[in-house]
Amino acid sequence: MKIGVMNNPLKSVYEEAEQCGKAGFEFLDLTLEGPNAADVDTERLKTVLDTHELGITGHTDPCLPYAYPVPGIREACLKELERCARIFSRLGARVMNIHPCYFCPPAMRDQLVSFQIEALQPIVEMAASYGLTLVFENYKAPFDRVSVFKELIARVPGLKLHLDFGHTNFGKDGHEIFCNELGEHLMHVHFSDNRSRNDDHLPLGVGTVDWQQAVDSLKSISYDNTITLEIFCNDPQMQVAYWDLSRDMVRRLWD
Repeated sequence: MKIGVMNNPLKSVYEEAEQCGKAGFEFLDLTLEGPNAADVDTERLKTVLDTHELGITGHTDPCLPYAYPVPGIREACLKELERCARIFSRLGARVMNIHPCYFCPPAMRDQLVSFQIEALQPIVEMAASYGLTLVFENYKAPFDRVSVFKELIARVPGLKLHLDFGHTNFGKDGHEIFCNELGEHLMHVHFSDNRSRNDDHLPLGVGTVDWQQAVDSLKSISYDNTITLEIFCNDPQMQVAYWDLSRDMVRRLWD
């Protein structure tokens, strides 16, 4: 099990990577999104990663309308996702996440899941061509249900699960059922706290997530991959302090 952190796209990605390395984390969860992390100089960032012996995972822009039922929009999004995959691959990533796409004409909301299935297969294949496994992140309805994820994984060969424990705290199915039912497909995890209403990205222990139960759920399936602390704070010193406290909490509960 490796613990890392995500760069804050409001800040310099190079400074965020440097901060991650100096804080002693094992990997950077690189999110490619605006305003300050939509693109990166891979050579410059690779130097920072290598200096601190940091691994990397790939995180894509959550607002891309890649499953919108207009071919031209899907093609443009696939092109953008391939740009991201190219960056992640050059930096040594093996996992690339994607979020649910909620954009569609109002009268077609009942087809959201089928739109994802249609759009995800070429994205999975594209990611694989760069040596990346595509992992699909849980969020709000209908993508907060194990039954929906079972359908996605069954119908999109190669797609895996990215479980965000903050999201399960305000979704329909909790982390226990996700781990119990889909543990064999779980490849990446996000940890952050909230108060059961919004995605607040708080330090662990500040909100209402039962972290002992969360850790026990992962241990019950012998999870041994990456855990990202997706915790943000405007003050750089406090952000590192929150990272440290949250990492210590995970390690203590794991032991």
